Parts: sequence; C-alpha cells; structure tokens
Amino acid sequence: MTHSPESLWGGRHIVAFGLLAMALSGFGQTFFFSVQGADIRAAFDLTHSSYGGVYSAATLVSALLLLRVGHWVDRWSLARVTVTALGILALGCILIGFAPHVTVLAVGFLLVRFGGQGLIAHIGITTAGRHFHWHRGKAIALTALGMPIAEAVLPLSAIALLGLGGWRMPWWGAAGVLVLIAMPVMTLLARRIRPVTSPSEADTTGHTMHEPVSFTRGEALRDPGFYVLLPAALVTPFIVTAVLFHQVALADASGWSVELIATAFTGYALGHVAALLLAGPLVDRIGAQRTLPLATLPMALGLIALAIGGPAWVAFVYLGLTGITTGLVATVGGSLWAERYGVRHLGAIRALAQAMMVISTAAAPIVLGMLLDLGVGATAIGFMLAGCTVGFAVLATFAPAPRRRASPRQSAA
Repeated sequence: MTHSPESLWGGRHIVAFGLLAMALSGFGQTFFFSVQGADIRAAFDLTHSSYGGVYSAATLVSALLLLRVGHWVDRWSLARVTVTALGILALGCILIGFAPHVTVLAVGFLLVRFGGQGLIAHIGITTAGRHFHWHRGKAIALTALGMPIAEAVLPLSAIALLGLGGWRMPWWGAAGVLVLIAMPVMTLLARRIRPVTSPSEADTTGHTMHEPVSFTRGEALRDPGFYVLLPAALVTPFIVTAVLFHQVALADASGWSVELIATAFTGYALGHVAALLLAGPLVDRIGAQRTLPLATLPMALGLIALAIGGPAWVAFVYLGLTGITTGLVATVGGSLWAERYGVRHLGAIRALAQAMMVISTAAAPIVLGMLLDLGVGATAIGFMLAGCTVGFAVLATFAPAPRRRASPRQSAA
C-alpha cells in the first residue's frame, strides 16, 4: 500500500529527507559557484565567456542526463538512488577541488550540476510528492524550504573556507560533508520510508484516498493538457533566471543603483520564504493545477513595476513580488504532475519537466541578453515579460482534464 501519513508529523522523516535533499542540492546550484567564480577563472585563465560556456554546457548536458535517468527514483530503492546521487555530487566536488586542467574542471562541473541541481533535488521533491496525498502541498513547501536554507548557509561557508585555503577548499569541504555526514543521514532516513506500490489506500481516518490512475511518461506526453500547462510552469524559472542574471543592466536602465538592488534582494528572500509557507495549504485546498495560474500573477505585477521604474521602493516591490511567485511555483511544481498523472511513474514525468526547466534557464540569459544588445529597454522588457506571464497563466486555466490515449500497440491489440 501507499504510505500516506495522516499528518506532517506522522511523515516527518519524509519531510526531513526531502528538505535535506533540497539543501544538499545547493552544492550544485549557481549561488555556490558564484562566490568562487572569479578565482576559478583566474586559476585556469578563462575569460568570462569561456567560463560561462563551460558552465552552460555542463548544465545542458546534465539536463539531458536527468531526462535519461530520472526514472531511477521510480525503479530503484530510495536508499540506493540517494547514495548514487550524493556519490555523483561528491565525486564532482572532488574533481573540481583537485582539477589540474580545464577538462577535468568541466567534468566536475557536469557531475556537480547533474548530481546536485538535477538528481538529488529531483529525488527530494519526487519523494515528498509521492508519499503524501492529503498534505502534499504542505509537505512539498517544507521540502522546498531546503533551498533558501542552502542559499543562506552555503555561500557564507564557502567564503569562510576561501579565506582558509583558496577556491579549492570549499569543494573539498563539500565532498567531506557529503561523504561523512550526508550519506549516512540520508541513507538512514531513506530506509525508514516505505515504498509506494499502490496509487490509493484508505487511511486510518476512514477516508479513501483517490489518486488519478497513474500515467506513464509516454501517456503524459500524449496528453494535450501537458503542453497547455507547461508554459505556465516554465515561465517563472525562465524569467527569474533571465532578470537576475542581467539584473545590473536592468537596474541601470531603471535608474537604480547596484547597492539598491542588492538591498532589495532581502525583499525577494522574504517573499520567497513567506510564499513557501502559504503555498502548501493553498495547494492542498484548491489543487496545484488551479493554483498555478494564480501563482504567476505576483511576478507579472512585479515585472510591471520593473517596467515603470521610479523611486527606490519600487525595486523592493518588483523583487518582493517576484520572490512570492518563486515560492508559490516551487510548491505548485512539486505537486502538479503527481496530482495530474499519479505517482507510480512520477520520477520519469518529473524528470522530463525538470529537464525542460533546466534547458529553459540555460537559454534565458542568452535570450534577454540579445534583447538588451538590440537596445530594448527595461520598460519594454518588463511589459513584454509581464504580458507573456499573464498569457501563459490564462492558457493554463483552460487545460483539459487528462485522458489516456491508446498507443499504436494498444490499438492494434
């Protein structure tokens, strides 16, 4: 039977596993790389473009790898797939820490991006989405809190280690934490989580859980509603990556100083965390699919604020509203595909969506950079992106209910 706890406390070991998985993915996230970027470029005599090219290539390849192996979480034991992901991440950290040549550095980047940003984050969210039903939204929101925790802790830790032993030291430290602490703890938690073998069960309160009949990834791809919802699911990571990557240029065009934008990021962080805490009950009450269009609207208003520009407080409004959408969509995205397609093949379906997300975020800085190079200003960019956000939100409200379509083999039979 599916193990679906009656309460978050009853499934606290599942929530703890997911939260730690998301926090550990921070070793493969851009914010951990960013504090060491200048020293790495200097050590290997890389230009900004060549360093960015290596990083983008590693990110794109990691997305393709996740698409191929994301189903591991459906087929392997949770302990086995977790140790594999952490092992890949730790090996990548070791390669970066000892890299004698840029080729080894590139392989390390790939393993860290695949094991961290890709696989272990995928395992954490998929596990929370699969093992909770009545409290899925709240469980995924708590799991997603691992990311802002990592954002707060890991860059500061990396800076402290930089001062002790140079840019290689944070990577050695990360490998040590992963092997000596994370692997034993995560394995212990994983072994306490019972596997899912049935899409429904009667809980001890007497209510019958009704999950949708589980779709395979191929069946999900043949569902027209998947493509109606996907733009709304991808627009937030695409836009957030684009505007944050080019934030200095957009701030300058809006008449805001770099110092102001750096301070206004506190609004982004507060909005992100507050939305995570509010999103879970909302998703549990009205469902992820109905929440998705609403979740993107704060960012649309924030982008309009960016387009209008003006006083310093507008920068706080712009980033605060963007942070709210980031938190809401993090919870919605973790629940959406389980709610729509069931949990039996959730790993494979989420891997597909996650790979598309990674590819979109890799393309986002390039697309917005081209617009800036063409002379398109912050006002036009803000209104353009806000229009796309609203348009995709409206489109998502018309997503049809999923229906199975017989494959050619089934039809022939």
